[in-house]
Amino acid sequence: MKVRKLAAIDIGSNAMRLLINYVYEVPGSKPVFNKTSIVRMPIRLGEDVFTHKEISEKNTARLIDAMKAYKLMMDIYGVEHYLAYATSAMRESENGKEVVRKIKKQSGISIEIIDGTTEAELIFATELQNFILDGNNYLYVDVGGGSTELTLISDGEVQFSKSFQVGTVRLLEGKVEQNVYPEMKKWIEENIRKHDVDLIGSGGNINHVYKYSGVKLGKPLAGSYLRSRYKKVREMSYEERLQELNMKPDRADVVEYALEIYTKVMKWSRAKKIHVPKIGISDGMIRSLYEKVK
Repeated sequence: MKVRKLAAIDIGSNAMRLLINYVYEVPGSKPVFNKTSIVRMPIRLGEDVFTHKEISEKNTARLIDAMKAYKLMMDIYGVEHYLAYATSAMRESENGKEVVRKIKKQSGISIEIIDGTTEAELIFATELQNFILDGNNYLYVDVGGGSTELTLISDGEVQFSKSFQVGTVRLLEGKVEQNVYPEMKKWIEENIRKHDVDLIGSGGNINHVYKYSGVKLGKPLAGSYLRSRYKKVREMSYEERLQELNMKPDRADVVEYALEIYTKVMKWSRAKKIHVPKIGISDGMIRSLYEKVK
């Protein structure tokens, strides 16, 4: 058996994550991917970028410190190869490329800023492929802090996808353009409604809701449950979400916006349920990296 040690760093608009993954290779068998460690840091870049158009000196310093910590962790685990990708906030920041250069110089970590299309491709590179082999139609909904990616999957293949500039942190900061939701609704009505779809949800907020839903692992959430949960969360204070729903501080203030997006997409697509397979961009990054180095 050969053991490969890979890592993925996903720098989002609300938080950043380091995923360290071991891959077990046995001749004649499929590789086994083992999530060895996940470290999440709540550095909310979207708060800077969506309001002030650039990443502040304070958060630049925090990013550099976080990357130094991630570099040490990867060294300790003996990581052989890594990918570091930044999404919506970094690509919209006027000083994003400058921040990337500073991080490289001070931590040694090389970061690539990716677009929404690449995000969608990375999601499909995950074990999601095993989930959608039944030939049904699925609308994949990835809600981030700065953007939402919608991808239609039919017969196990991506048909098309589109990224919209609406996300949890952007909504929290009141920085979503008025035409975004109407454009999203129109796109769904023109491209998705002709298909009978289930939703597949991705993102920390929907994973948290699913975890405490009481639904058996692997079973979908009903649309009625999602709508009732959205209503309940909206009626709760920030403190109540922390205490009663056991949420992290940087999730408690944005979870209602995530559920707002999911419920709107469900309504406009006429989907009746949502699957939550607990996958994300970092999982796709690991798979993509493995294909390159194996």
